[in-house]
Amino acid sequence: MDGIHFGVRLEEANQCILVIIGATAEGKKERLALTDGFRESEDSWKTVLLDVKRRGLTIDPQLAIGDGALGFWKALPQVYGHTRTQRCWVHKTGNVLNKLPKHLQPKAKSDLQQIWMAPTREHASRAFAAFLTAYAPKYPKAAECLAKDQQALLAFYDFPAEHWHHLRTTNPIESTFASVRLRTAKTRGCVSRTSLLSMVFMLAKSAERRWLKLRGAELIARIIQGVQFNNGVAVQKERRQKIAA
Repeated sequence: MDGIHFGVRLEEANQCILVIIGATAEGKKERLALTDGFRESEDSWKTVLLDVKRRGLTIDPQLAIGDGALGFWKALPQVYGHTRTQRCWVHKTGNVLNKLPKHLQPKAKSDLQQIWMAPTREHASRAFAAFLTAYAPKYPKAAECLAKDQQALLAFYDFPAEHWHHLRTTNPIESTFASVRLRTAKTRGCVSRTSLLSMVFMLAKSAERRWLKLRGAELIARIIQGVQFNNGVAVQKERRQKIAA
């Protein structure tokens, strides 16, 4: 999920487009919601999620991926109480780097990459701790920005490794709406709510034709069946019992 802001002058200055993209059991990406909201408020996101549920998504999704928009994370458990959360690494990286001096940002970006590209949660946790140790003494705000979301940043390790590419960021939405932004950037004058929604909807439908199936689509059925994964690998039944114990 993501809230998309466009460089056009709107009748209501605080409006943005709220988007949710999901995946079917066959690995096909599907647009679940595209509507406008007031900023990215809790009420706006709750309205969107309730509408998605009313239209048929009655079972809690396994995982929700998004940036730091607090409105969505507050609304999600009110509608889908069992859905786990994964914070977008692209957004989080940008947030952390913004709290560091420019001359440190290339090194810090590389250090952050060592976390989310680690082969296991254990390796990621060590890289996570190393980052905090290195930057917390002089740049506590950067370290705090990262530390407060550690659990949500590493949730993808409990899903198939083939899916990590899709789960670590909100790239499916960002890449789709990059082309939409280019088109709307040429729009002049004040745009109404209806005009913007219609324009974005048609441009998004056009972009969807280039969507590809998720990697490891055949593994989605196993997740739906309740198979657990640890560090990207399916956990055997005997091991699952030990973990539960």
